[in-house]
Amino acid sequence: MKDVTTTPSDIDVVLPCLNEAEALPWVLARIPAGWRALVVDNGSTDGSADIARALGATVVHEPRRGFGAACHAGLTAATGDIVCFCDCDASLDPSLLEAFVREVRRDAADLVLGRRRPRGRGAWPVHALAGNLVLARMLRRRTGLRLHDLGPLRAARREALLGLGLTDRRSGYPLQMVVRAADAGWRVTEHDVPYLPRAGASKVTGTWRGTWQAVRDMGRVLSEPPAPHAPAVRRPVR
Repeated sequence: MKDVTTTPSDIDVVLPCLNEAEALPWVLARIPAGWRALVVDNGSTDGSADIARALGATVVHEPRRGFGAACHAGLTAATGDIVCFCDCDASLDPSLLEAFVREVRRDAADLVLGRRRPRGRGAWPVHALAGNLVLARMLRRRTGLRLHDLGPLRAARREALLGLGLTDRRSGYPLQMVVRAADAGWRVTEHDVPYLPRAGASKVTGTWRGTWQAVRDMGRVLSEPPAPHAPAVRRPVR
């Protein structure tokens, strides 16, 4: 359920949030002017929703726990022509999405992803990096896409994303988006982005257990057969 109605924008940024009170001011200050920040509160107990609301964000509540559940709640609440995704932990700068959106708008790509490049000690724990490399190789075998990362910083057109029929509500959501986009013949591009040490404790990649749970979730996605009627992206008429 959406708490706040803000000025309509053709760009929405989905920010899945679970106890990110420390990071929210930094993240929201970097949302490009005129864009709408959709902070999807996934059961925070640290006042994250109140902070986001006070800083001008639209707050969406998603009681079902899971990264995918939060991302999809944001996608379904979005109204903009283009929807972006960004972690809410201050590890990624949402202002970098401006270049991604320009690429989608000029019809140079259908889905733009950020390839994370660690900056600073502890930005990317060894076990999380190892898990990501394994998944990138598995993704290449499954789809042929020569991607290096499955990072959360991304942009695509909203209607096309909804048409993918994404079903994963856990850690496999970002991967399922890429796999189904590839099955549908989308043009997927990847660009380097700085990856900073996150604020607070990681909910997924902070431990070996969390990382390999995510790997299992994503491995399940990779084992799914191609969608029988994978939709082609609708490109704007010139």
